[in-house]
Parts: sequence; structure tokens; C-alpha cells
Amino acid sequence: MAKEYDVIVIGAGPAGGSCALHCARNGLSVMILEEHEKIGEPVHCGECLSLYAVKNTGINPPQSVISEHVKGVRVVFPDGTASVLNEPGFVLEKEKFEQWLCAEAVNAGAEIRLGHRLEALERKGAKWEAKTSKAKFVAKIIIDASGVASVVSRLVGLNPRFEAVTGIQYELQGIPRDGYLDFYIWPRLAPQGYLWMIPKKDTRANVGLVTTERRMAKTNTDKFVEEMGWSSNVKVKTFGGLIPASGPLKNTHSDGIMLIGDAAGFTSPLFEGGSHLGLKSGEMAANVAKDAIGKGDWSQDALAKYEAMWKGTFPQYEKIIRGKKALYSFTDDELNLIAKNFPRNFDDFGTLEKIVFGIKVLSKKPGLINKGFIGAMKAFEYSQAQHYGW
Repeated sequence: MAKEYDVIVIGAGPAGGSCALHCARNGLSVMILEEHEKIGEPVHCGECLSLYAVKNTGINPPQSVISEHVKGVRVVFPDGTASVLNEPGFVLEKEKFEQWLCAEAVNAGAEIRLGHRLEALERKGAKWEAKTSKAKFVAKIIIDASGVASVVSRLVGLNPRFEAVTGIQYELQGIPRDGYLDFYIWPRLAPQGYLWMIPKKDTRANVGLVTTERRMAKTNTDKFVEEMGWSSNVKVKTFGGLIPASGPLKNTHSDGIMLIGDAAGFTSPLFEGGSHLGLKSGEMAANVAKDAIGKGDWSQDALAKYEAMWKGTFPQYEKIIRGKKALYSFTDDELNLIAKNFPRNFDDFGTLEKIVFGIKVLSKKPGLINKGFIGAMKAFEYSQAQHYGW
């Protein structure tokens, strides 16, 4: 007989670990199925998490999984003009963070199975039978935290594939830093995307880019490294992958199913941060699962509360995506004009300052208003931590 659980979580990343932890704390029987033999590997992301995200989710990583404390974010434009946003946070050792988070879930009562790739789902009455590469399990609710693969959604035909961008990065040694995450909006090297330098301890840093031009990703990352004078720096490793870029999927729940984190398309549209959204959506899904199982009803209608919850909490992604596309339509000269009129410190960018900024830019380039200037600036604003930007 297949073992039965209240909830099976697919994937042991931040979203899956958070969901399993909250399910266990809610008194549910929960198991994580992870396709890899080791949690946290391979690493796919830049590894950043804001202090606001920690406070907002209650997931407080220990110092042992934190690589570097950072002061905030610096945005660098094509001519080198830069502005900073002082938003403290962390750069994680991501594999250690995910291992710690799943260990917390296990300590709270969750189970985990490594090396179990989900291969099939079959609806049997009001429950799901999950077939993996090694065994079968039964659950009332399946929660998909499988990342960009969105395995559950694909297996049951819940959604078509979403748009994705390619991210690639190197971990290099000997990279100078001053406490900020550096994001470069340089269209010539990262069309429809951006580049970064994310500092880690022991002079290490993640250096890479995200772009829609998949075939150019590695070549342009190498060009970036060369232009920054880092070609001779020791390369510790190369990693990356696909990142959802079209916003939340149309269907994030169904009968006995919820999608969380990247599997639901929850990434911040401009800079593609996903850990904060993954942690929070995992908590939401766990709380909805608790209520549903307590009432004996985990049908699609019963789980609609989850969609209402995230829509009422997360930003309006369709507006941010439009703003992102507008920003990426600007020429280098237009981006540099915007940069020169930005404050050097966004902490002092109040309502009056924003109005003056807009007047200055549009008086010199009035055509920007028809290219979506206001929406593009809103996309910047919604990339802050309080809007789940990182």
C-alpha cells in the first residue's frame, strides 16, 4: 500500500522547504519529494534575500548559511552612472540555506525523500497518487514547488509553458566590493535583461547576466567579465538556468493542487528575484491546506482562497511586466538621461522628487511618455523588497 499524506510537496527549494515547514507546524502530515540526491544542488539563482523578506516570512536564516551582509542595491546604467537603494539584506550560501530550511521542516515533523523524480499523477477519488522514479505515494493535496519545470502543472495539463529567460553566472574570486549588490542595465550585453555582481565572503562573487537571448548568454557574460577586468580571476564554478519571466501562471490551483514559487511563475518581473516570493507563497499554501483539510474539502473551489491570498498580497505583475518591457525598449542615450536625473540615493526619492525627476526627463525627451516611461519607472519602484523585489 502506498503511504498516504495530507500534503506532498514537489521540490526542496525555498518555496518547498517553507511550505513543508509551515505544513508541519500546522499539524499536517507532509512529505517533500526532491528529484536530486542532495538538497540545494545545483544552485540556480543569485542567492540574495532582503532583511525585509526575513521579517515578512519569519524564516530567519542562521549565520552559518549567510555568506555576506549587504547594504542594498546599486543600479548601474550604460555610461556608468549609478544610484543606490539602501535596503539591507544577505547573500546566502544557497545550498546551505535550502538544506537548513528542509532540516527545520523535518525537525517540525515533515518527511523528505531524495532522488525521487515525479513521473506521474493520477486522480483517485478525492486524492492524488504520485508515482516517482522509486515509489508511489498518496496525498490529499499536491503542492508544486518544482521551480521553472512546473512539473505538476505540466503532468496534469494545468497550464501551458510560460516564458522564461536565461540566467548564467560564474562564482569568481578576488572581486572588489563595497557592500552593495550591483545590477547593470547594459542592453548591449544583456538584451531584455541585466548583469550583476553579487558579493560573497572570502572575496568571492557571483558575476553573471539574465537575458532573453539564450545563445548570447555565455559569450556576453565572458565579455562582461573581460570588460570589468576580471578575466584572470579564479573561477570557482559556473551555474544558472531558466527563470520564469511572464508573471504568474493563469491557474495556480486546481482540485487538490497548488503551485508555489517559480512553479507558479512568482518571480519579481524586473530583476527576477524569487526567494522572497517562494518563501511567502509556501507559507500561504500551507495555511490554505490546513484550513481545507480541517474542513474535509480540498476541491478547486476550496483552494481558491490561495489564489485570492496571493493576488491580494503580491504586486500587480501585469503592470510591472509592461513597465519592464518599456524600460528595455529605451536606447542607451535614453537610459543615461534617466540615470543622470535619478538621485544618487533612492532613499531621498519622495513624491515631490519623483515629480521633478519626471518633468526634467520628459522636458528633454518628451517621446519617452509614449514609450511607457511612467510604467518603466513604476517597475523600478516595485523592485524594492517591500514589494517582493528580493
